[in-house]
Amino acid sequence: MPEAVELSVVVPVKDEAGNVAPLAREIAAALKHEAAYEIVFVDDGSTDATAAELIALKPELPLRVLGHAHNLGQSRAIRTGVRAAKGVIVVTLDGDGQNDPADIPKLLSLFRESAANPHLGMVAGERAKRQDVWRKRAASRLGNAIRRTLLNDTAKDTGCGLKVFRREAFLALPYFDHMHRYLITLMLREGYEVRFIPVNHRPRGTGRSKYGVLDRLAVGFSDLAGVIWLKRRHRGHDTPKEY
Repeated sequence: MPEAVELSVVVPVKDEAGNVAPLAREIAAALKHEAAYEIVFVDDGSTDATAAELIALKPELPLRVLGHAHNLGQSRAIRTGVRAAKGVIVVTLDGDGQNDPADIPKLLSLFRESAANPHLGMVAGERAKRQDVWRKRAASRLGNAIRRTLLNDTAKDTGCGLKVFRREAFLALPYFDHMHRYLITLMLREGYEVRFIPVNHRPRGTGRSKYGVLDRLAVGFSDLAGVIWLKRRHRGHDTPKEY
């Protein structure tokens, strides 16, 4: 009988040929002490060799490759991966290699130390020294300050893709496009506790970022207004009793 999978690593990717194979091997190296895990890459409509590079690695690694026929966005790709995941614990990280897989054990350790706390839903990474251009860093600082003021989620860096959470907690969250930027707020809304830990951040390997400053700004305000509405419409937390 195959060993049950406790841990799933979900990585959304779009046109990341050249980055995905080294990243997949780094993830496997970081998890070498894990008894049973899987790595789930979700190819979000790539038009390059991303999927082919991943499929070639399947004989080598505990790897699953899922694919969208066309680009549906990062939030949908993450949701696809989490829904398909076999583990009760899920790790997410970005597919461009800027999140360091070597940090995964650190997040897992903190998450598991608090496993006795049923209210802990997530451990989120906060990038200590961002390796992005100054425009992105400045826009991110401004955006985080506005979001933190309006949502009161205490998060300094919601854009860090490296997170560990309970699969069931994620699936309880309301889904909408761009929800990945508000996972911390949504976890808090559902009554879960979120803890934070500093993580490494690296320069991009090959290719270029799929996000710019202006396109994030354009959708940011409408998303923020929607999340504020979701918070206001929430009627509190409750644990039902069975009689």
